Amino acid sequence: MINRKRAIYIIVIVIAGCLIMAWVDAMIRPNYAVKSIVKIALFTLLPISYSLFDRQINFRKLFNFNKNSMKLSAFLGAGVYIFILGAYFILTPYFDFSQVTIALQNNIGVNKENFIFVAIYISLINSLLEEFFFRGISFLTLKDLLNRKISYLFSAATFALYHIAIMTSWFNLSLFIILIVSLFAAGLIFNWLDEKYNNIYVSWTVHISANLAINTIGCILFGIL
Repeated sequence: MINRKRAIYIIVIVIAGCLIMAWVDAMIRPNYAVKSIVKIALFTLLPISYSLFDRQINFRKLFNFNKNSMKLSAFLGAGVYIFILGAYFILTPYFDFSQVTIALQNNIGVNKENFIFVAIYISLINSLLEEFFFRGISFLTLKDLLNRKISYLFSAATFALYHIAIMTSWFNLSLFIILIVSLFAAGLIFNWLDEKYNNIYVSWTVHISANLAINTIGCILFGIL
């Protein structure tokens, strides 16, 4: 019963963080710097505050380093980078990606001049933030308190749905659906990797690689490359 209550608190924290960020993204639409500050506060302060209240919840184990995972991380990261870039070049003749840069400029003030700085933040800091929140908290922590299958689905679903408010104006409906399904599948894979090594480093490495590929595409769309 106690673990079920803890699980409910974790679920509420994750859903609250996602809904507040969705509201900020869809309604307020601040510039990227302000949005990042809000996200950092929500995705770290909410769970950490709860862990201070309930000493049985310990997030330190999420950062236990396992050197055996590094080769797999590097291999998967390289594969993900190549796959995303390849998919972009294959899909380019069929989908219009130009509205991505327009949406970034109009909605959050990301442009050619500041994109490199934003890309570095997204690749390193934002990816760690999301791995801590969506894998460390809503999967590894929740899995110890609740049903394993439910934790898998909850983590992957919240990870995918969280991105809806961010990407609604980026793509047409068909490509948008493909991306949401892909994010859900990626969330399941990330969960499996973290469960295997009981930390968030492997999924973080793969997440960094995915973001690097996306940011490479961003550099192409902005005319930087």
